Amino acid sequence: MKLGAFSISLSVKDIRASQEFYHKLGFVDFGGDIEQNWLILKNGNAIIGLFQGMFENNIITFNPGWDENAKTLESFDDVRQIQKHLKSHGIKLESEADESTTGPASLVLLDPDGNAILLDQHV
Repeated sequence: MKLGAFSISLSVKDIRASQEFYHKLGFVDFGGDIEQNWLILKNGNAIIGLFQGMFENNIITFNPGWDENAKTLESFDDVRQIQKHLKSHGIKLESEADESTTGPASLVLLDPDGNAILLDQHV
């Protein structure tokens, strides 16, 4: 199963303070809009999303169909295929992709410790 690009989405209290901190660790702005309270930062293949006021806890994120540079992959497992696989293995989903559609979609599941995992397909 190909889950796509990996990142961590952090719920931050002060996006500007977090941006400054991660810049000191060598991350650079890669995407997002600080005025809308979200930024994507990158250091090599490491990707961190900073989100202020959008969700309560940190989220493990995968982007099926994208590489770590947000470029579309020629071959990837669609989020709906991944969803079917997860459900066939008895994994409970918190939210599901509409299997009658194509293109962008997402699903959310929780790991055994309650950590949210978002599979967010943009293509």
